[in-house]
Amino acid sequence: MPMQNVRTTPIEGQKPGTSGLRKKTAVFRRPHFLENYVQAIFDGIGGVVDKTLVVGGDGRFFNDDAVQIILRMASANGAAKCIVGQGGILSTPAASHMIRLRNADGGLILSASHNPGGADADFGLKYNGPNGGPASEAVTDKIYERTKTLDLYRIVAASDIDLGALGEQSVAGMRVEIVDPVADYAALMQTIVDFDKIRALFAGGFTMCFDAMHAVTGPYAHAILEGMLGAPKGTVINGIPSPDFGKGHPDPNPIWAKTLMDKMYGPGAPDFGAASDGDGDRNMIVGRGAYVTPSDSLALLTAKAHLAPAYRGGLAGVARSMPTSRAVDRVADSLGIDCFETPTGWKFFGNLLDAGKVTLCGEESAGTGSDHVREKDGLWAVLLWLNILAETGQSVSDLMADMWKTHGRCYYARHDYEDVESAPAQDMMDALPGKLATLAGTTIGGMTVSEADEFAYLDPVDGSKSTGQGIRINFEGGARAVFRLSGTGTQGATIRLYLEQLVTDPDRLMDDPEQVLAAVRDAALALSDLQALTGRDAPDVIT
Repeated sequence: MPMQNVRTTPIEGQKPGTSGLRKKTAVFRRPHFLENYVQAIFDGIGGVVDKTLVVGGDGRFFNDDAVQIILRMASANGAAKCIVGQGGILSTPAASHMIRLRNADGGLILSASHNPGGADADFGLKYNGPNGGPASEAVTDKIYERTKTLDLYRIVAASDIDLGALGEQSVAGMRVEIVDPVADYAALMQTIVDFDKIRALFAGGFTMCFDAMHAVTGPYAHAILEGMLGAPKGTVINGIPSPDFGKGHPDPNPIWAKTLMDKMYGPGAPDFGAASDGDGDRNMIVGRGAYVTPSDSLALLTAKAHLAPAYRGGLAGVARSMPTSRAVDRVADSLGIDCFETPTGWKFFGNLLDAGKVTLCGEESAGTGSDHVREKDGLWAVLLWLNILAETGQSVSDLMADMWKTHGRCYYARHDYEDVESAPAQDMMDALPGKLATLAGTTIGGMTVSEADEFAYLDPVDGSKSTGQGIRINFEGGARAVFRLSGTGTQGATIRLYLEQLVTDPDRLMDDPEQVLAAVRDAALALSDLQALTGRDAPDVIT
């Protein structure tokens, strides 16, 4: 099985975003495209000679083939060992844990997260470092620079290995260990939440629906919820991973998790509902007739985390991405702990977690996590919610009502304008900064701007600075609008408009969110000229 040096040329469009490189599956399957990017990763991190790597993905179309290619290239580049999830499967949080548990030198995670899968849909690949978290900007910059000069990649001419067979195999002398993708992750969860309390909750008749959305968390949820915790069979729906996610969109929000929402808002609804996404790092929480925004979920978990064994000593601090609502800020203030505001992208939380400055962190895009791994973790969030429900004996609705009475309610929504032509989208974002200096004190549609800026972040751990991270416009009365271009799509541009309005009046805590946010929405649209510049009259998705 000789090692081959395959001559190649740089391929455009291989700049990784906040979560690695995402493209259409057909692009990744083009000759040399995946191989070039993998070699750029290996070169960008200083080589993989004698290193141990974790490899796995969410099971979407092309996952198996990509794993085999990566293994042959790791062997040709001198890696000592690869640890691979059985069937090529590893949820993103499980991969992060595996890197940390095995003291691996990093990992390659195959996923496009919540994006659709299939031959005509999306694929992705990202590198996670030795801490288990997404590569830093300094590392991704090196990887990108290497893609622009690459002239060869190394690969061995070896047969595919059996990804379904647990145990050790080899690829041209490199050891490959195929591991149960669930076992180590499940063991970790038992050190964080009280399995006995949750088991007793289900034994007492508590009902739940977990929608795995035909994605990677299906095996994890079946094993943990129905197996270890005793939830009735059928608690997990859509639990068998599918290469095209059942021809659905594995994004856990009220639009795409419609099956779950219909169940939770219908007659005989379960006590608790949850969903996770393609690679298992996102979550949606919903009670009986009560949807919980990701921002409110982060705030509630911060307020009640002490009820779980791992957090009984209190939290070092919390962090949220800038577009996430400021609900968690209010909870953190009441607890006397720091709350950090970071750019979007989990890697910014990694430094804070590694430095012990925060314990919990989260993003409005349905990602929540803690210091147990260096990724967001969908099933962990669900288990922590179950622990809180078991300890308090309250419903989801009651827990949220109590939090709002104590801290006020940050009404919140995200409007996504998807697949907008890139040029007008960029024109809008380029025009906004020029308006910021004169906005304070102006009134737009009855809303008075208190301050406006383009968010920049100075990392308190390593001193690095990130600029151009989104436009923030604060209005008097606790309202806020944020504009960003998304970095998670594979074509065109997605403009995201985030709306927030703080309400502390006890008589208005159950108002209709759309009505509460109407004024700040109209002001934001007028200020940005979004509709005129893009030709879009309405967002494609509101969450």
